[in-house]
Amino acid sequence: MNIILQDSTFKQLRDFIYEKSGIFIPDSKKYLLENRLIKRMQEKNITNFEDYLYLVVYGNNSLELARLFDAVTTNETYFFREPQQLDVFVNDITPKIITRKATNDISIWSAASSTGEEPYNLVMLLREKMPQLRTQVIGSDISDSVLESARKAAYSSYSVRNVPPLYMSKYFKTNGQNFELDVSVRNAVMFKNLNLMDSSKMKTVRNMDVIFCRNVLIYFDEKAKQRAVSHLYDSLRPNGYLFIGASESLHNVTRAFKPVVINKVVVYQRG
Repeated sequence: MNIILQDSTFKQLRDFIYEKSGIFIPDSKKYLLENRLIKRMQEKNITNFEDYLYLVVYGNNSLELARLFDAVTTNETYFFREPQQLDVFVNDITPKIITRKATNDISIWSAASSTGEEPYNLVMLLREKMPQLRTQVIGSDISDSVLESARKAAYSSYSVRNVPPLYMSKYFKTNGQNFELDVSVRNAVMFKNLNLMDSSKMKTVRNMDVIFCRNVLIYFDEKAKQRAVSHLYDSLRPNGYLFIGASESLHNVTRAFKPVVINKVVVYQRG
């Protein structure tokens, strides 16, 4: 099946994806979009990209929109990613929050949590370090299929390759080729579909103490970054903290957050 994505159709698809998700696909990634969508088009018996564009734009089909987002996002993640940030979160940031609030609870949001490794990781860390702490943990993503995987919480050897032996023996059990997460950790995270560009949906998450939004802003242009970060700011309590990827920066995005450096890790604090 030789299907060609014409430049004009690519630009219309790209603009639609950007409008709906904030994700910008440069010309150099046209081939990637083409390759990833062809399989979906074959499943739907669609023989050209123009008809597929019409389907997602005018079809009022939320499932197809979710499939489109699946095709353009990379869901590469694993447990204990960027461990220096996790150490600062559990050893420095969490005690500061508990002291300031004078209560024994914390609210955390893992934005763009993909298949769930990050929010589950945060739950396990807090259980080990502060077992008496009450936690509210939300994981969100734009893709229904990765959220479904997150709820199942069965992981490959790749996902768990950095998990320390103590955590591995305590929180995982082997089932064939997969490693299944302990049900009590699974039950500690609430997953929901959230688009960082969707102002109305973003209003459903408020009063967070900490937000993790790591390695997400790299998919956005400056305008979309500013919009997403503004939404994240509104979702935090005053003095709450935002973690972004170790290689990312808010330097040219916003001055609303104060960068705080702890053990060479930059964390952004809401005023």
